Amino acid sequence: MENKSNNTDSDVNAKWDACIDLTARRFVYSSLGGAFAGLLFFRSPVTRWASIAFGAGIGIGSAYTDCSRVFDASSSTSATLLAPRSSTEAPVPQAAEE
Repeated sequence: MENKSNNTDSDVNAKWDACIDLTARRFVYSSLGGAFAGLLFFRSPVTRWASIAFGAGIGIGSAYTDCSRVFDASSSTSATLLAPRSSTEAPVPQAAEE
């Protein structure tokens, strides 16, 4: 019984670690995107800061959405939501040689 409790604790810890990592990356990348867009499109410092804040909000919001899906999903599907995809190509079936 102790092993099952330990498994669920490590599963929850892995989910939290993945969600914190996802949130940090999306916050930084969206803020940088907002900063770039602000430098490109706006002249006023106020609107540049607003575009950075808007980008940060988008990053945090998208990370929150994905993390809430992970915590609401069963443990078998949560690993597939956060795991990187190895390949998008389908395997090619081999023809039988005669």
